[in-house]
Amino acid sequence: MVLPCYNEVDNIEPLIAEIRAALEPTGRSFEIIYVDDFSTDGSHEKLLALAPSMPFLRVVRHRANFGESAAILTGYEHARGQLVFSLDADLQNDPADMPAMLRAIEGADMVCGVRQNRQDTWVKRMSSKIANRVRDFILKDGVSDAGCTFRLVRREALAMLPGFRALHRFQASIIRWHGFRVVEIPINHRPRTRGTSKYGIGNRLWVGIADLIGMRWYRSRHLPPRRTE
Repeated sequence: MVLPCYNEVDNIEPLIAEIRAALEPTGRSFEIIYVDDFSTDGSHEKLLALAPSMPFLRVVRHRANFGESAAILTGYEHARGQLVFSLDADLQNDPADMPAMLRAIEGADMVCGVRQNRQDTWVKRMSSKIANRVRDFILKDGVSDAGCTFRLVRREALAMLPGFRALHRFQASIIRWHGFRVVEIPINHRPRTRGTSKYGIGNRLWVGIADLIGMRWYRSRHLPPRRTE
């Protein structure tokens, strides 16, 4: 479980408790990797205080604020499992959806959550809706909710990911283009009750135009899936 984290100190303990409640009944071993993206609100100190009593908790800290995509990639690099979740640390995604995602990946390489009944502000919902429509028009990649980072992916598919800002919005597309099977399932979405959102129109919609152009180029130029004897 990879959790990119920036200034989410009040959400840390409740989220860990919900993840444990969702995963422990499955009987699977698991680790929770918090990647602190240079928080300034005490998140890192909180995580270090919890770690000694939670052997499944691993804490990684960036030396500067590099953004969500960088934090997710750092988590992937440290993950040791064959199946790797990513999940926002703001408690808006519901860990109770994790068992359904584990079932869905039995016939796939990646499972992407599609948020139902979005519990965000009108501005966030509208910017996301417009961005997804523009994206679909340009890429036609079949990704319904590119902004949702609640995902489950097999380790072998992670090797396909290049590193760049906003990668998290194109992760499913890149993995699909490399020949892996990507499926989507509906997931619950909850209102934010602690902390503040890090996204708005400026960093959610307009900066995505250049990324879309780059991704269209990547789709036409990436190497196809390769098989060896």
